[in-house]
Amino acid sequence: MSQPLEGLSAIVTGAGRGLGRAEAIELARLGASVVVNDFGQPGRDGTGEASRGPADDVAAEIRAAGGQAVAHLGDVADHEQARELVRLAVDTYGKLDILVNNAGILRDRMVFSMSEDEWDAVIRVHLKGHFNTTHFASVHWRERSKATAGPVYGRIVNTSSEAFLAGSAGQPNYAAAKGGIVGLTTSTALALGKYGVTANAICPRARTRMTEDVFQGFQEPVGDALDPLAPEHVAPLVGYLASPAAARINGQLMVVHGGMVAIVERPKVAAKFDTAKGVFSHAELDELISPYYAERPQNETFAAAEVLGLKHG
Repeated sequence: MSQPLEGLSAIVTGAGRGLGRAEAIELARLGASVVVNDFGQPGRDGTGEASRGPADDVAAEIRAAGGQAVAHLGDVADHEQARELVRLAVDTYGKLDILVNNAGILRDRMVFSMSEDEWDAVIRVHLKGHFNTTHFASVHWRERSKATAGPVYGRIVNTSSEAFLAGSAGQPNYAAAKGGIVGLTTSTALALGKYGVTANAICPRARTRMTEDVFQGFQEPVGDALDPLAPEHVAPLVGYLASPAAARINGQLMVVHGGMVAIVERPKVAAKFDTAKGVFSHAELDELISPYYAERPQNETFAAAEVLGLKHG
């Protein structure tokens, strides 16, 4: 019996550990050949022999289980290294079919305490990193589509966050980057749909090395049960969105964790006000808008904090 991703090739960024590792292993389990990306350089062990990085270890784990995988140690936030990543997938497997953007870092601090470097680093890795790989993957798919005068198979799964949806006060850089990724995803979905490519974003909640401080003491596993925040709860959705079964799903945002998937609806217009005088005056805006907000909860914002209460069951 064939696997749903058999004959397809995939890139997973930030796949040396945690969520990306679980995603890469799941894609391989479903039949995909995987390029495991994680930034770093192989070093030397105590004997002077070359030591392997996390991406090498995950690729080796996939091969040991009977799958196909190669490692890439480049920085996806570097434009040329992202180009090389996509080229590696195409050169190794003949084409690229699936791109899972997961690589990221945290530099948490309140907005009044955050440094320029802390802002720039997070925006660079998350938002620019997503763009870089998406750009080169989209060039590949567009060229293939033009060559065959028809649609190709392409899947992009981007990684946003509940920090964007709920407005995490201590993560202005991370929340901004993750919001930008949603905008990038919906734009890409519309731009590439005619070529046969879908682009969707997930907001995963997972206990990883990057988030161990964020989720410390939160929803701890009971007994021998799988951790509710284990990356293995997220990886199946990524595999599904990467598969032919998800062909009609495009430009969507989903929250996933602990045995639960929630589909986030697009924003809606809550109210509309028109000027009766050609151009709004301060007095007219006060007359129209102030009463509207007087009837709404004082601390309610555009952020959807209720997503933080979602759970399985």
